[in-house]
Amino acid sequence: MKKIDFRVALPNLITIIGLCLGLNSLKLAFEGNFEKALIFIVLASIVDALDGRIARLIKGTSKFGAELDSLTDFVNFGVCPVIILYFWILNDFGFYGWIISLIFIVSGCLRLARFNIDSETKGSWEINFFTGIPVPAGAGLILLPMIINFSSFNEYFDIKPIFILLVVIFVSYMMISRVPTYAIKQIKISKTIFIFLALGFVLFFSFLFQNTYETLTILGFVYLLSIPVSFIHFSRLKKKYVK
Repeated sequence: MKKIDFRVALPNLITIIGLCLGLNSLKLAFEGNFEKALIFIVLASIVDALDGRIARLIKGTSKFGAELDSLTDFVNFGVCPVIILYFWILNDFGFYGWIISLIFIVSGCLRLARFNIDSETKGSWEINFFTGIPVPAGAGLILLPMIINFSSFNEYFDIKPIFILLVVIFVSYMMISRVPTYAIKQIKISKTIFIFLALGFVLFFSFLFQNTYETLTILGFVYLLSIPVSFIHFSRLKKKYVK
């Protein structure tokens, strides 16, 4: 019987754990426990951020792992978040709420398919940019109104159901658009910056543990602000390198 290298198996096992977390969020949403459903999606996103990095660190990358990660991203961030949102508010729109949910799911599928192709053809200066909003970020953005609702910031926002519907449509478009957004996977930093970055992560996860929804709300708005910045940065680099 053919044996599997543990270095290859470990990242795939972590990916499967992330998949289970995402699927459990659906169960919780179906039961009406939306706060816990959000927590499980957050945990799934943390696992998603770790599995690929662990695979590269221990030299356990594989084509199977890449495909498994892509399929898991589709379920966890292309399907689960909008279904949670449907159970929470979109079902109030009946047939139209479901159609909008399907639009997001299909957009996420198309976005991942394009990513799998584009990652093989990008130039060196383009490697730090995604084409369109990545699916995990899109999931976070459509869940942002729900996150705000469970945070202490909800008294400052009067979020109407129709606004949430429009957010899902907008994010669906942004995922399949050609708008460049930052990808930090290939950015190289000095040891000094790494130390400050590590301290920043400690503070972030401390706040995330203590004030979960408030921290996620701020993170969501920071990402939104980064989109026009990344567009301007990409445009300047394109003028410099593309003659």
